[in-house]
Formats: sequence, C-alpha cells, structure tokens
Amino acid sequence: MKPQRTLNKTITIPEKTTATLVDTTISIEGPKGKLEREFYYPSVSIKVADNTVAVSGPGLKKAKRMMNTFTAHITNMIKGVNDGFHYQLKICAGHFPVNVTKEQSTIMIKNFLGEKIPRQAQIVEGVEVEIKEDLIDVTGISKEAVGQTAANLEQATKIRNRDRRRFQDGIFIIEKDKEAEQ
Repeated sequence: MKPQRTLNKTITIPEKTTATLVDTTISIEGPKGKLEREFYYPSVSIKVADNTVAVSGPGLKKAKRMMNTFTAHITNMIKGVNDGFHYQLKICAGHFPVNVTKEQSTIMIKNFLGEKIPRQAQIVEGVEVEIKEDLIDVTGISKEAVGQTAANLEQATKIRNRDRRRFQDGIFIIEKDKEAEQ
C-alpha cells in the first residue's frame, strides 16, 4: 500500500497584522479591527508560526477541498482587517419615489411600488451603511457580513407577482471593491 501524501498551504501575514490560534479558533487582528473564526475538520490542521499560517492535511479530495476553503476564509480575514470590503448599491425607482432611511440596525424602504407598509432589510453586526441620494455604501471588515447586508437589501426589494420587464424597480449591487472580487 502506498503511503499517503500530505498537502501544505501557507499564507503569509502582512506587516501590522497578527494571527493567533487557540484550539480551533483563529483570530486575526489588523489596523481596521479584529476577526475571529472557528475552523475544524478532523484531518486538516492549522498552525500559526512567525508571519505565516500553515494549513495541512492528507491528499484526499474532501480534505483538499476543506483546506482550500480554510485558506480562502483566512485570506479574506487578512484582507478585511487590512483593507476592508466595500459594496455599492443603487436605488432604482421608475414608478414611485422611494424613501430609504437607516434606523438602528435596519434599513426602512418606504413607498416602494406605492406600498403603504415599508419594507425592511437587516444590517448585519459590524457593518456600516451610508445612504447618499440614490446610492448606498456598505462597508466592513468581514466579507460575509458586508455581502449578507447587501443581499438583504436586494432581497427586501424583490418584486413578486408583477412583470419584471416592466417593473424594474429595486436596490441592486452595482460595484464590489477590488478586494471583494476573486
């Protein structure tokens, strides 16, 4: 029987950024803040040494997929605490003037398609939302939180039971920061 090979992936940590590993939880701290996340898969191990994070595991397909997932998450965490993530959304209203306001951790969308009851979208914790006329800027250090907030805004203005060719109103993502694209 052949000996099983092991795969290794290393991620270099830039200056002004620190990474610590406690059990299965890795925390990365940088100029913009701190992110923590738990990574656990039975055959994949993570080690932090000097200015690198090493992810290793056996050469099996499932373990390789998990290693790639862990590597992508850790890379996104490093990018987030150093540069942050930014999504820009556009408010499109062709039929009725839409009024979008921020109230604590929700965004209220009033008069969408002339509806009397305002629609709501949740702002995920740790995300900043800024509304400027017909543009909405969503920024934060966690790629998942920023993306989820932008998706919540799009889903809140989803149109049902109408012809999409005629009713093109809504809030749509028009730009993702270069760090957010991969």
